[in-house]
Amino acid sequence: MPAQNIRIFLAEDHELVRAGLKLLIEAQPDLSVVGEASDGVAALERIAELRPDLAIIDLSMPRMNGIELTSHVRGLPSPPVVLTLTANEDAAYLRQLFLLGVSGYLLKKSAADDLIRAIRTVVSGERYVAPHLIGHMVDQLTARVAEQGAVETLSDREQSVLRMIAEGLTNREIGERLEISIKTVETYKGRAMQKAHLRGRAEIVRFAVAQGWLRD
Repeated sequence: MPAQNIRIFLAEDHELVRAGLKLLIEAQPDLSVVGEASDGVAALERIAELRPDLAIIDLSMPRMNGIELTSHVRGLPSPPVVLTLTANEDAAYLRQLFLLGVSGYLLKKSAADDLIRAIRTVVSGERYVAPHLIGHMVDQLTARVAEQGAVETLSDREQSVLRMIAEGLTNREIGERLEISIKTVETYKGRAMQKAHLRGRAEIVRFAVAQGWLRD
């Protein structure tokens, strides 16, 4: 990668945001914006043609979203480093993006200094995550560990009852399927919800999805 001039491509559908990014980037003597695009398809064509050192890619773009674009870009013969730019603070995207080969994840609300810091971090071969998201990542990891521990305490019958509730079955339907009484279904349900610290059907569904019990 060039030591004196880092060539950057901007894939962002909002013109004002692109202009602001370009202004901040080119205020640095060793950074230059070599190309821009407002949609994913055009961005892929231009990135393949220009072969920049770094591509800053917005997750939400027309014609091809940032995740699809990143997948294609990382598959190019000489792929650039990718820094994801997004307004989405959901840390769940991080794992998927890092598996695709993204080197950094920056929030649009980040300060100008964070943008430059993120650029310099990823082009040096390290990963960058917006500081604001680190707490979310820890919280999600803690929640997954707690949920896994909760599953291990559930009996097979308790797991079956929770799974069927998540699938939308009524207590009567669950009782018929398992050949037990409605009262017994309610007992298993109450015991399982207490062990897994669940409150209501919405949390049961979320729990079931996290365990891979539901296909969709």
